[in-house]
Amino acid sequence: MWLASELAVYKETYDLLVSIFEFTRGMNREYKYTIGQEMKSETMAILREIYRANGSFEARLPHIRIAREHCETLRIFLRVTHDLHQIPLAPFVRLNQHIEMISRQLVGWEK
Repeated sequence: MWLASELAVYKETYDLLVSIFEFTRGMNREYKYTIGQEMKSETMAILREIYRANGSFEARLPHIRIAREHCETLRIFLRVTHDLHQIPLAPFVRLNQHIEMISRQLVGWEK
């Protein structure tokens, strides 16, 4: 069993978390403490589920599925943020690419 922090999916999720912290600094106050905070929480939940999945071989599947649900929720929050004009197109695309990479790695890990 690898250390969770050494897994590619964990590193990708951590990079996403840092990117979310960076872009939420520039959000309007109204959205920073609602949608911005939710996005941070969802990303932290993904990291937590990756850690849990890595620690339990027999019960890995439920944690991976929960992490994938958090990815989809995060994707929705990101889209709402873009629709509310709180994030420009380039960072929106970059963050979506992070989410897509994480989701693909989780699907691969699930199989």
